[in-house]
Amino acid sequence: MNHPLLSIVRHGATEWSVSGQHTGRTNIPLLPEGELQARATGKLLSDIDFSLVLCSPLERAQRTCELAGLREQAVLEDDLYEWDYGDYEGLTTATIRETRPGWTIWNGPCPNGETIEQVSDRADRVIARVRAQSGNAIVFAHGHILRVLTARWCELAPVEGQRFVLDPATLSLLGWERETPAVLRWNSR
Repeated sequence: MNHPLLSIVRHGATEWSVSGQHTGRTNIPLLPEGELQARATGKLLSDIDFSLVLCSPLERAQRTCELAGLREQAVLEDDLYEWDYGDYEGLTTATIRETRPGWTIWNGPCPNGETIEQVSDRADRVIARVRAQSGNAIVFAHGHILRVLTARWCELAPVEGQRFVLDPATLSLLGWERETPAVLRWNSR
């Protein structure tokens, strides 16, 4: 059995990630702080060879990948787009809860957006692609898709992504404990 390691990097800080606004498909640039975070993460990657580099097509992920030094090697992957929040794009959880008490992204729904099952299907395709190749892989993407991807890597239900809080521009590593998919490192700076 092939046991590739998968590094995951969430994009650096943006105006909306700092304010807590749901940022799905809106293209928002990194803040200067986010650019510094991405460069620092790049230093953690400088001695690692990757046979596969995948990146969300959104600007904030591509810029993080570029500042980390891997943009030339990266393949844009539509399955790494952030969750489509539909009508909740740009809103904070507090604002959404004014009309939907107790709402979270994990218990949904997102009117005119994606279901958790749709996001999980995309994450599963990325995992299959990583596991089909040999060597180390890395993905640059977004908080919620990467949390779902982590849950699915560990053979958990996608809702269990709620347990993997992911900070901006940190390096996390998914791998194996013998034959069992596992989290090896989380939120490294």
